[in-house]
Amino acid sequence: MFKLFVNPNHRMGHINPELQGNFSEHLGRCIYEGLYVGEDSDIPNVNGMRTDVVEALKEMGLPVLRWPGGCFADEYHWKDGIGPKEGRKKMINTHWGGVVEDNSFGTHEFMELCRQLGCKTYVNGNVGSGTVQEMSEWVEYMTFDGVSPMADMRAKNGHEKPWEVDYFGVGNENWGCGGNMTPEYYGNLYRRYQTYVRGYSGAHPIFKIACGANAADYNWTDVVMGTCFKGTPENFHGFMDGLSLHYYTVPGTWEHKGSATDFTEEEWYTTLKKCYFMDELVSRHAAIMDKYDKDKKIGLIVDEWGTWYDVEPGTNPGFLYQQNTVRDALVAGITLNILNKHCDRVKMANIAQLINVLQAVILTDGAKMVKTPTYHVFKMYQKHQDAELLESFVESEQIGIEEGNKVPNLTESVSLGKDGRIHITLTNLSAKADYQVETQIADSQVKAVEAEIVGGEIHQHNTFEAPETVTVRSFDGAKAEGGKVSFTIPAASVLHLTVTV
Repeated sequence: MFKLFVNPNHRMGHINPELQGNFSEHLGRCIYEGLYVGEDSDIPNVNGMRTDVVEALKEMGLPVLRWPGGCFADEYHWKDGIGPKEGRKKMINTHWGGVVEDNSFGTHEFMELCRQLGCKTYVNGNVGSGTVQEMSEWVEYMTFDGVSPMADMRAKNGHEKPWEVDYFGVGNENWGCGGNMTPEYYGNLYRRYQTYVRGYSGAHPIFKIACGANAADYNWTDVVMGTCFKGTPENFHGFMDGLSLHYYTVPGTWEHKGSATDFTEEEWYTTLKKCYFMDELVSRHAAIMDKYDKDKKIGLIVDEWGTWYDVEPGTNPGFLYQQNTVRDALVAGITLNILNKHCDRVKMANIAQLINVLQAVILTDGAKMVKTPTYHVFKMYQKHQDAELLESFVESEQIGIEEGNKVPNLTESVSLGKDGRIHITLTNLSAKADYQVETQIADSQVKAVEAEIVGGEIHQHNTFEAPETVTVRSFDGAKAEGGKVSFTIPAASVLHLTVTV
């Protein structure tokens, strides 16, 4: 039996809802067909946004959405996406599939989508091929409430009042597709560009995010922090509010990543091992940030993460369309547990991507829609949003097939929710073994426990013909006695316990 210890007397930090954020890029069928079908579509929609998708995302509790990229952001010129749609410029999406981008989904459409979703907005600006003036005018267009050329243009295009931009990214992956820059060059460029991401008088304050590292590039974090963070007692944040981090779980190589659905048990453990590397990445980047910002005023923003496999056979390789199995549910649960436990530094995270791309929470095919196993994990983890992280520890053992490729059999995170109850999320990384667990909650008497679970055979996934194969199911195996909760967690599953004390 494995012991899980919870100390409700020790709160470790606040879990921002934005840790369960998402990412939408002009890539494949994420925006077009996935989110936006146009006002004249036979698919039910409100102002062009798919009704079924919007309702599903609201049910999932989507807190924040990042747009328009990704690599697309640094070739996106926002003025191409405003005004009458018949007059908008067409372009070739050179990064993703070489298809025509008609710019029918632009700033107004994104803000309308977020209004319908009730989520916060995260806009990513163009540093790679854009100018300071272009970025400055976009911020003015979106947020200025007064008389100005950009505010007048916004009103002429049908939106008199400004929107709220909650987060603004100054460039994306500028070490790669966003310009192949060095950290020294980008750091100084960031200082210049962010100057003109103005918080206009009376406007909603904008949280400014600098482009951070690719996975384990710790030098990038060190150099950019040293260049851009100049916090003083009067100005804690210096030039930035957040620094991003990108990390994808790729089972194989970048040339041969592996199948999303046809994988061995050995590949199952390889995937989870690479997923678990997120804990080391966050810890080491956070330690570098601590050198400059010991009070943790700057947020680490993990705004691209998730699994990346070979595309589904017969689909456009530039569209990054992949299926989503129980393996992805475990990646989601493990990662969200890690991010929760680092909530003192991690302030937002955005899984890639929302619809039909990479580790999507929803897949669509024409008028059909299916919720993936990852969707159901996110829905289950909603109770952690805006909660207080509690001190916890779970006993574990190393499991796997290859000696150098083993993982802990269990991971966990625990919070005190807004509902006043304790929420425990636990993952079982074993492909085959169930484990008995006894949860001990210090100085408490358990009055009631409820539980739900996502899991199954490791290859199981949802299809348009069988959309409910993997979903959230009630779990009646948890028994409460005194200050303890006992249960057996099935193999390959993510479990959520709601404990009333």
